Amino acid sequence: MLVDVGVAGGAGHGLAEGLEFGHGALDAGGLGVVGCAAGPQAGDGLKGEEQSMQADRHEWACFAAHQAVEKALKGLNLALGQQAWGHTLTRLWAVLPPQDWQPAPPEGLENRLRLLDGFPIPTRYPDSYPEGTSGEHFGRLQSEQALLHARAITQWIRTALASRR
Repeated sequence: MLVDVGVAGGAGHGLAEGLEFGHGALDAGGLGVVGCAAGPQAGDGLKGEEQSMQADRHEWACFAAHQAVEKALKGLNLALGQQAWGHTLTRLWAVLPPQDWQPAPPEGLENRLRLLDGFPIPTRYPDSYPEGTSGEHFGRLQSEQALLHARAITQWIRTALASRR
């Protein structure tokens, strides 16, 4: 099943180091669908994004944190038998079939997704602000929040998928 949640396209840059999505069969609770599995990089978490923050590349850390969650949500959709397109995290979450998630999603998941949804355009495009570069508009506070929420969401998705096997 293909679910279109907005602008067509994939995560694009493969920035999510915390999860690796393959095209092999996944026994997701008997679903036996093409899906998502924690791969050899699963222990890395958001290592590249963390390094960007430490190097004061806060705009890139925020952008990459969004991409990590986007990739994880698309993998979750695949594991549940559908392919979701687009970049809006709240929509990638909303189109998932109803589930009795084990464990339960992180508290405030939809608000976390909304916060992360605010990062891709202003962090990526130089003309998104009337003056200054993206780097001038994003600092440690934003990158810490982005990484905090991205880490919580990607870790939960990894655990939820593992519990379905």
